[in-house]
Amino acid sequence: MITRITGALSIAFVLFVSYVISMSSSTGTAFAQDESAASASEAMDLSAATEGRNIFRFDTFGDEQLWTNVLRMHRAVATVSPKTALSVGLKVDVQALPAALQAALKANKVDLNDPLVTAELLRLNAVVGVMARVNAQHQITSLGVTCALCHSTVDNSFARGIGRRRDGWPNTTLNVGAIVALSPALPDSLKTELRTWGPGKYDPRHHIFDGRNLRIINTPSLPVVIPPAYGLNGVGFETFTGDGPISYWNGYVGVSQMGGHGSFRDRRIDVSINQTPDRVTPKLPALGAYQLSLRAPKPRAGSLDESAINRGQRLFNGSARCDTCHSGPHYTDVSDGGRRPVLHDADETGVDPRYARRSATGQYRTTPLRGLLQHPPYFHDGSARTLLAVVNHYNTKFRLNLSDREKADLVEFLKSL
Repeated sequence: MITRITGALSIAFVLFVSYVISMSSSTGTAFAQDESAASASEAMDLSAATEGRNIFRFDTFGDEQLWTNVLRMHRAVATVSPKTALSVGLKVDVQALPAALQAALKANKVDLNDPLVTAELLRLNAVVGVMARVNAQHQITSLGVTCALCHSTVDNSFARGIGRRRDGWPNTTLNVGAIVALSPALPDSLKTELRTWGPGKYDPRHHIFDGRNLRIINTPSLPVVIPPAYGLNGVGFETFTGDGPISYWNGYVGVSQMGGHGSFRDRRIDVSINQTPDRVTPKLPALGAYQLSLRAPKPRAGSLDESAINRGQRLFNGSARCDTCHSGPHYTDVSDGGRRPVLHDADETGVDPRYARRSATGQYRTTPLRGLLQHPPYFHDGSARTLLAVVNHYNTKFRLNLSDREKADLVEFLKSL
């Protein structure tokens, strides 16, 4: 391993230790400077959000019991090169890389086809959303995942797939199905089904992990797009089907999907998982505080046509009738004072009803539109590849008779949100 990184690793290790010490002493400052963190005026509890950030990024909730003990993914990942890992959407946090290793990467002195380099990146905690233990022989002995695996990406400032973290941004290139299909423990039929998901999609209603076994609860699989975890403060019910508030969904995913060592129960979907000690539920308040502190990104200044935005806004609130459902500061009617979600039958908007039928509500909530530009494709199943496809869908469904220019103006307004 040392020779494959041309002697830089021993220096890098020393620098890495210094990096960890400096980061641990400046956690609060780093959070305050996080571009995606909300300002103090939004009355978020900074200490809880800081704790939540660490949970979001680094806490597996003990889900090694699934990823290591059951799926044996540590063995599969041991054969995966950095090049392959990047190709299936895994991201590398450049700030976790020592300066010497960054220099070696820039000089093309790191063999990105070598699985041992993957092991070193994991040892450095540099693979976003993946936590692993690597021994002195560069062997991966355990592996788990965190919330950041699906709900963070990087800004590609160093190279494609390598850069500074963007927490809350959905990883639209992450191919979870293809990654899990590497497991040596799964039957071929299940691997084939998982490979149909594709990049940026996941099916949280396909299976659950009950602490011992992976159980299929719905088939065939109906994957949905990985949603953003930013811009949710004030929305109230964050999932596509409005099953519950943010801590409900974090609990469901943390226990039944990530495989965390905890408890979750919802009689509406016949899921009951009980594990003690519960390493998930006590962390949900802080985790939720951090997620609710994440702002939706704004479009780059000067990148949009202001005249078209203004015309599109008038259409949105006027003859196109978009504000009938996409109302308020977050452009959604989902929250009813935080008490219960406002939901819609699939036929109201002409979307595929099958996924909703597998949920706790059987209906869909109105998607909040902040930051819409940053996370195509659209609708829960990704059936609209572009915002123009979204406008065309509703133009047909509601017989709006929009002209091409009106459609373009609406798209420009949607981009601006």
